[in-house]
Amino acid sequence: MLAPSQLTLTDPVQLTAELIDIPSVSGDEARIADAVEASLRACPHLQVTRNGDAVVARTNCGRPTRVIIAGHLDTVPISDNVPSRRGVLDGQEAIIGRGSVDMKAGVAVALHLAHALSAPRHDVTWIFYDHEEVADALNGLGRLSRDAPELLDGDFAILGEPTSAHIEGGCNGTLRVIATFPGVAAHSARAWRGDNAIHKMAPVISAIAAFGNPEIEVDGLVYRESLSVVGVSGGGAANVIPEEARMVVNYRFAPSTSGEEALAFVRSFFDGTGAVIEVDDLSPGARPGMDAPIAREFAAAARASGQVEVNAKEGWTDVARFGALGVPAINYGPGNPLAAHTIDEAVAVAEILRCAEGLGAWLAGETG
Repeated sequence: MLAPSQLTLTDPVQLTAELIDIPSVSGDEARIADAVEASLRACPHLQVTRNGDAVVARTNCGRPTRVIIAGHLDTVPISDNVPSRRGVLDGQEAIIGRGSVDMKAGVAVALHLAHALSAPRHDVTWIFYDHEEVADALNGLGRLSRDAPELLDGDFAILGEPTSAHIEGGCNGTLRVIATFPGVAAHSARAWRGDNAIHKMAPVISAIAAFGNPEIEVDGLVYRESLSVVGVSGGGAANVIPEEARMVVNYRFAPSTSGEEALAFVRSFFDGTGAVIEVDDLSPGARPGMDAPIAREFAAAARASGQVEVNAKEGWTDVARFGALGVPAINYGPGNPLAAHTIDEAVAVAEILRCAEGLGAWLAGETG
């Protein structure tokens, strides 16, 4: 196990660089989990639990409320962008490297504050988990919810996903279905003797393309939906009418819509086509969570640290797991989400410091 002294816990910027320098592609998080665990076990004010490569640390100060601060340790594959380096991003000092945005900087902020705050105003559960960037069944936060759901008990949760140091409430849900259209094969010279499975897709594709991007207001935040055909396949020989074709459709839906409602809506586009619908992925969204008093309190503290907007999270994140448990949850972390997973991924130093200041001041009770 790595010694805690190998991580610079007093400086979230340097700590960001050090965490980037520990390769942790999904499935290879043991080394970084060891380092995080060692640093947390060195803090006498924390009770630490390890579950696979997820590390949970809790304060037990007897506060009436408990806040969960969570972030994932893994990254997408490295592309010659580890170790980290210092550079410039949009005229600002930045840390460059794989995972700098998604989400080693957010993890660094949390790990720094877990070390620094021995008596926060709310009891805190710090969660550092594995396998976020891969299949949902492997997700470390999901595993914790199954193996030790009591560790996810709380009154409010903050997920350190990159938001450019703004607040993004809740998240959209996501549904992916595979529709298989039946047909009848025939020689293309006598096409009328067959039934072209690909042609059956045409009206469905047109209807989906006309859906647009409606905006849905949920608890004061506006979510933009999308319905997209993201894959089509079918056919074989160039002179044979295809007897089968497949279409993949992705629906990003507002958190006011349940998973069952989203599925029923997407199914309606295939009525009368004979297509067989298979659900490939369904993850409901999470309502904004900003109507909770503790969330409004945090937003006020974050604004005190700089110009902070409160917007809807249009993608899906693990805040939905907290929402499913009845815990209001938001996204708040350094880094531009549009830079996540890019080869030149970089996070502004100023955003790291602003998140550390805003979150730290709120947890320390230094704001009104």
